[in-house]
Amino acid sequence: MNDTELADACVTALKDEAAAISAYAGRGGATLAEAVRLIHASTGPLIVAGIGKSGHIAGKLASTFRSIGKAAIFLHPAEASHGDLGLVARDSVLLILSNSGETTELSDLLHFASEYGNPIIALTGSESSTLSRAARVTIAYGKVAEVCPNGLAPTTSTTLSLAIGDALAVGVTHLLGTAAEDFRRYHPGGKLGAMLLTVRDLMHTGAELPFVSPDAAMSETVAVMAEKALGVALVRDGEEVTGIITDGDMRRNAERLFSARAGDIATPNPAAVTPDMRASDAVKFMTKTGKGITSCVVREEDGRFAGFLHIHDCLRAGVVV
Repeated sequence: MNDTELADACVTALKDEAAAISAYAGRGGATLAEAVRLIHASTGPLIVAGIGKSGHIAGKLASTFRSIGKAAIFLHPAEASHGDLGLVARDSVLLILSNSGETTELSDLLHFASEYGNPIIALTGSESSTLSRAARVTIAYGKVAEVCPNGLAPTTSTTLSLAIGDALAVGVTHLLGTAAEDFRRYHPGGKLGAMLLTVRDLMHTGAELPFVSPDAAMSETVAVMAEKALGVALVRDGEEVTGIITDGDMRRNAERLFSARAGDIATPNPAAVTPDMRASDAVKFMTKTGKGITSCVVREEDGRFAGFLHIHDCLRAGVVV
């Protein structure tokens, strides 16, 4: 097989799997909605089970549901028979994946669900299988041709199961009303979590802030800047921050620097962001809206001073734009 033939084979596999998803999407909406409402209505953790390749997909789906705020657990059917049935809560729904619907290892799990009244959602290729008959909702994608050249390795069927499971998670997200802020709560680490940080998460407050009065001598101002190590001084008159002094302000006023007072060289009405603004949007505000600044004050919606944000705080946290 030459490179062209090999590329064609790979592309054909992608197209065939995409066609299988598209075919199911054209007929499965009502069943998906029924399953989504069943999952959303349950108060116990969603139990997602499968074995073999279906088990790998089930593990990923359980993780996806947790990401959106729906408690979910992957349950290996063989381990279920040896004590892990204790993971199934009184009000748990079981989402069980099996292409054939006849996987032997599922028998104890199906019996347990029947005995204790836990509803089952079957995600399977066979609408007439044992799994389907035990289920309250059956999502049957039908017999599909695996794109494996031998038609044996789970490929199209597992892709369908993954896509359908993702669709269920999307539906539950809509019913839960999960917002980006909620998603961040479940993903505090990594680049994704960083992109969902807010200004409030990163801003400096309280004793960290380099306050000086308008009539403070510049020697005092420089000392405060050195102590707080934020690269600025904030000129505060009473409770109001009226100006900011940066390295640039000091360079521009070098000739009169040590004869002036803080209020004389401060930039008045410093640029401001709000605490609940995304940190990534704050970086854009500072760097991409013509501001050309590296720091700004933080004010509540009513204008009250709340803190200070430096672009380096955002970069250290992994915020990029």
